[in-house]
Amino acid sequence: MAEPTSPSDTTASIMPPPGVPNVGPLASRLATNSEYTGRGISIAFIDSGFHAHPDLTEPRNRVLVHYDVRADQTTPRSCPAPDASSWHGMMTSVVCAGNGHLSSGRYKGLAPDAEVVLLKAGTVGRIAHHDIRRGIEWAIKHREAYAIRVLNISCGGDYEATYIDDPICRAVEEATRAGIVVVAAVGNAGWDASHRVLPPASSPAAITVGGIDDAKDHTPGRVGMYHSSFGPTIDGLQKPELVAQANWVVAPILPETPTSAQALLLDSLARAASDEEAKQLLLENRGVDPELDAVVNRESYFLKNLVDIKRRDQKIVSGHYKYVDGTSFAAPIVTAVVAQMLEANPQLAPYQVKKILIDTASRLPNVPVDRQGWGVINPAKAVAKAQQLRL
Repeated sequence: MAEPTSPSDTTASIMPPPGVPNVGPLASRLATNSEYTGRGISIAFIDSGFHAHPDLTEPRNRVLVHYDVRADQTTPRSCPAPDASSWHGMMTSVVCAGNGHLSSGRYKGLAPDAEVVLLKAGTVGRIAHHDIRRGIEWAIKHREAYAIRVLNISCGGDYEATYIDDPICRAVEEATRAGIVVVAAVGNAGWDASHRVLPPASSPAAITVGGIDDAKDHTPGRVGMYHSSFGPTIDGLQKPELVAQANWVVAPILPETPTSAQALLLDSLARAASDEEAKQLLLENRGVDPELDAVVNRESYFLKNLVDIKRRDQKIVSGHYKYVDGTSFAAPIVTAVVAQMLEANPQLAPYQVKKILIDTASRLPNVPVDRQGWGVINPAKAVAKAQQLRL
């Protein structure tokens, strides 16, 4: 079986199938300053698992270290072989710091020159409360060795707890005192009295991020809200402080998996120049997708409709990328902006970073304050304000 390949995303683009918005890269959805790319800044990520994706390793390997919290195992400059838990952390780190290598730079994050430290704290089905705390403590202990300035946490603890006693919140407080800006995803539960904002998002020291949905219209008055969790926390604190894009965010597909093979085939079929080329692709790639195998001899319009349906259902952008949603991906956008700010002004303390982000955010009209905090992040204004404070 020949493995399908996907052409560069800078070639003639394919229109998304019906039901999928035609949204662009993050930089086109946010007012950004392209001068700053996180150069010289190290960002740590705590997540369920990771993969050293080409968008992080090519043409220059920016993965400083991978550390497995539970196994107490360090892997310099790379990651262990990917497993079922690798996709989430791979996506969060690439959304933040990917350089778009597999899309010729089109789908890159806002900090494509930042170095990354990858801290595996569990599996996709389970990240224990104390393992998040251990990941934060590892980042604090090794902050000088890897020059860690920002910590992204797109996962939550097991239970609601006051920040005064909770070990995760205490670790977040310690990290900020040590000079690390902590950014946390608020969660995706909306308002649910049985599942409120959990640590680390409930920590007063964290910059907690909720979500918006701007896929249909970027105009502030028409931007929709994502079903983010929101406070008050158990301590009466309002969370989140900020919101960012949490829907239809482009993220990488875990390479060398059945999902990746299907995406590559679907992308190639959507780009096929003729019915004959599409049929040949199906014959060369039997076994990749049984549903497609079953229509190899059907009429061409039937195949086209099936390809469109599967691309829509799987939210395929190209052979290498798909759309994802969740505050897990809104938080890395804010993390990337923090890296830009620290590149512009390395002297900023965590409390200054948080204040600048709050002061430069844009409130959405007709949206309750408790859902959006101080509003939508404004990267260009935040970086400009950081520059102004540089001595």
